Amino acid sequence: MPRRVLFPLLAALVAVAAVAVFVFTREEGPRAAVFAGEPTSAQYAVIDTSALDPRPLTEAEVFGPSTVELAAGGVTMTRDTVAVLADCAEAVWGVEAAGCTQALRASYSSADRTVAGQFLIFNLTDGRAADALVSELGAHGFVRQAGAFDASRSRAQARALGHFVTVSWVGPVGQGTPDLAYPQIALDVLGRSVVSARVIAAT
Repeated sequence: MPRRVLFPLLAALVAVAAVAVFVFTREEGPRAAVFAGEPTSAQYAVIDTSALDPRPLTEAEVFGPSTVELAAGGVTMTRDTVAVLADCAEAVWGVEAAGCTQALRASYSSADRTVAGQFLIFNLTDGRAADALVSELGAHGFVRQAGAFDASRSRAQARALGHFVTVSWVGPVGQGTPDLAYPQIALDVLGRSVVSARVIAAT
């Protein structure tokens, strides 16, 4: 076979093989049964980019003493573990958190241990990158599950807040059917509280 035909053919075969390897070996995990995503808004314009808000997130800022217990509607979620991830890729599967420089995660459980969940916050370059991550979480991959709850009956909320993305994800533990609304609200409020403090500091 002429070399001018052989080389392009080999290149095409290598490309096809690479795609096949990606498709059949990419890691997948559970997704929330119910998902809601929300883009950023003008409320967070003063921290729309990391250039406007360059201070890195710290574990103390996000998971300080006041966030050990989070309550809503008479339900209290108590923090179990905290992780400051060295690579944002450790927090997601099936998506690329483009422009992400930090990811912090904590797991929580209710007092009666019938509900468990997790809260994550991502630090990205700007609101466009944050919106893109929220969109990807809703359409393709998802965040990695860190708590022992039933993902097939779970619910999650992702929000782009300026150049940050927060994800609150809760699910039942065991065979019961607890109300997940207030546990999720409790975790969701944590993200808005942290980011609102950034907005106040920027103004």
